[in-house]
Amino acid sequence: MNVLVLGGTVFLGRALVAALAARGHRVTTFTRGVHPLDGAPPAQRLHGDREGDLRVLPRAGWDAVIDTSGYRPAVVRSSAEHLSDAACYVFVSTISVYDETVPEIFEDSPIAPLPADADPATAQAYGPLKAQCEDAVREVFGDRAIVARPGLIVGPYDPSDRFTYWPERAARGGTILAPAPSKRFVQFIDVRDVADFLVHAVETGARGDFNVSGPAHTTTFGDVVSESRTAAGVDSEVVWVDDEFLVLHGVEPWMELPLWIPQSAGLPGFMNVNVTRAVERGLSFRPLAETLRDTLAWARKRPQDTVRRAGLSEVRERELLAHVERERGSAATPP
Repeated sequence: MNVLVLGGTVFLGRALVAALAARGHRVTTFTRGVHPLDGAPPAQRLHGDREGDLRVLPRAGWDAVIDTSGYRPAVVRSSAEHLSDAACYVFVSTISVYDETVPEIFEDSPIAPLPADADPATAQAYGPLKAQCEDAVREVFGDRAIVARPGLIVGPYDPSDRFTYWPERAARGGTILAPAPSKRFVQFIDVRDVADFLVHAVETGARGDFNVSGPAHTTTFGDVVSESRTAAGVDSEVVWVDDEFLVLHGVEPWMELPLWIPQSAGLPGFMNVNVTRAVERGLSFRPLAETLRDTLAWARKRPQDTVRRAGLSEVRERELLAHVERERGSAATPP
């Protein structure tokens, strides 16, 4: 196949190029050309700004377009219309399009509306705008559209640190603060599993909407912390503290303590996304240990002065652990 990837140098785009090349497909990427290509898999590289001039992109000849970089509906519509001769258009959306207050999320679950006063640049608008991007693709491509809605994507080359924090934290050793209960389920997916599924979906003629995340009610926080310690090979102790303690001490969910969302947030569906439809079309999952091992191996290659975008700082963690000690374990919960 002759495949165009809109994006292709950062994280999912990078993994997609690698997966397509491994399957023998011809790959062209369209990016702004601002990210380094160190070690990136080979592809024909076209540079331009999709929010500006698309004339550098040939309109015809594409067996598939995979859009990993669309966030604004008007921009996505312009790209879809320009490339409307393609055999299919894959739009990478997000589970954030859904109303996450429902107990379990399916492909036909309610879509969260865009608040009238929402700032398009905020996280509040991210999901609803992605949903509008989906609509634009469907209106142009009809039954030739594939909409993939990933959950949290993790693995090597992740620029967000929302998962990388845990194996890196384990590698530092010492006492690790983690959110109890350790049996709390978490849900995420290796970037390479997302890429493999998208390539397989295109190859096999899949069409429609697919939730693309890890299996629900399978992986626990305890699994993540335990496997992180194993991957790091460093001795450490884990102190498990409950939601009440973390909220009381102002710990920011998700970003300051990655993967953690307190029950009080009222978002049960966020970690309970049904992926049966995608599994039936070929979605598969590599072992957690492999994801953690490879993520840590990549993270260790980053420059020492790399600023981490998520996770507790060492100072902040020590302060919280001191509070636990002073309260004589009143907030600590056995795993």
